[in-house]
Amino acid sequence: MISIIFGILLLVVLLFNTIKILNEYERAVVFRLGRYTGIRGPGLIILIPGIEKMRRVDLRTITMDIPSQDIISRDNVTLKVNGVVYFRVDVPDKSVIAVEDYLQATAQISQTTLRSVIGQFELDEILSNRELINSKLQTILDEQTEPWGIKVTVVEVKAIDLPIEMQRAMAKQAQAERDKRAKVISAEGELAASKKLAEAAEILATQKNAITLRYLETMREISIGEGKSTTFFPLPVDFLMKVLNPKDA
Repeated sequence: MISIIFGILLLVVLLFNTIKILNEYERAVVFRLGRYTGIRGPGLIILIPGIEKMRRVDLRTITMDIPSQDIISRDNVTLKVNGVVYFRVDVPDKSVIAVEDYLQATAQISQTTLRSVIGQFELDEILSNRELINSKLQTILDEQTEPWGIKVTVVEVKAIDLPIEMQRAMAKQAQAERDKRAKVISAEGELAASKKLAEAAEILATQKNAITLRYLETMREISIGEGKSTTFFPLPVDFLMKVLNPKDA
């Protein structure tokens, strides 16, 4: 009875070590007596018990956060920068044979590359050229991880934290820029208004009745208004001339 139970247990162990089922997104890197023999899967695969072993590799895209790094930019500004890396295993056998732990290796090289690349730019370039920096990070990481069978598809800088003093300085600079634009716009408006006033003066100078109509329009605007009471006493211009210059009269 004991031998039968032992035989059943042995058979179960052998079946467990012999038959493996891999998902569609998985591959098995198989070693026979320690030597690489090939890649198997997905689906049902059979291993020789005690002779063949396998390493299961996931081919799906992996999202890895790059922890916040203390970085000094080219213009000596201290920043805290973090990011994210999207990569996948392109060559399963290389990811097992060429590197001990491709996840740990990719994480470490991502942190080092982020510090190196960001340090090559000045603060203004870092804030304004995100796409260029992301592209450069992706290219460098892809080249460095290619021997491990890793394909880096996207690298994004997520957040850039500035010191409080730098944030205040940038806020003052932005306020100064806004004041500058407001003054320029106001000056341009004054210039345009002066040109129009000069054109209007030329027209009024040639048309005497036009200035009278303009006076009447101005009086109408003054008299219109809530709670206002304005009285006008029109006097002929010729009469005023006689009063001011009686000799000419």
